[in-house]
Amino acid sequence: QAQLVESGGGLVQPGGSLRLSCAASGSIFSIYAMDWYRQAPGKQRELVAGITSGGSTIYTGSVKGRFTISRDNAKNTVYLQMNSLKSEDTAVYYCHVFIPPQNYWGQGTQVTVSS
Repeated sequence: QAQLVESGGGLVQPGGSLRLSCAASGSIFSIYAMDWYRQAPGKQRELVAGITSGGSTIYTGSVKGRFTISRDNAKNTVYLQMNSLKSEDTAVYYCHVFIPPQNYWGQGTQVTVSS
């Protein structure tokens, strides 16, 4: 069993910043890769960024250079720092971890970028 709880979403103007947090409980998360996904209205859920247990990161092309994923294993928390936000970043953002054989998702946090 695992539980993921996201926080930090909200309304921000274009060009602004937000930092999302995902607090994990119920397992030893330091040994697992963790990811952030997002889903905009009418679109499929997409991978935004991922981080391995060793700290290697990947990003989808549209957020490279603007978003940074990081983790604090002592706090069982993964972060997504989002800078230079654009209207197309508007979506519900989900934290995700795969602990074989099951996928675990948080409840999601809404990010709205609008003037």
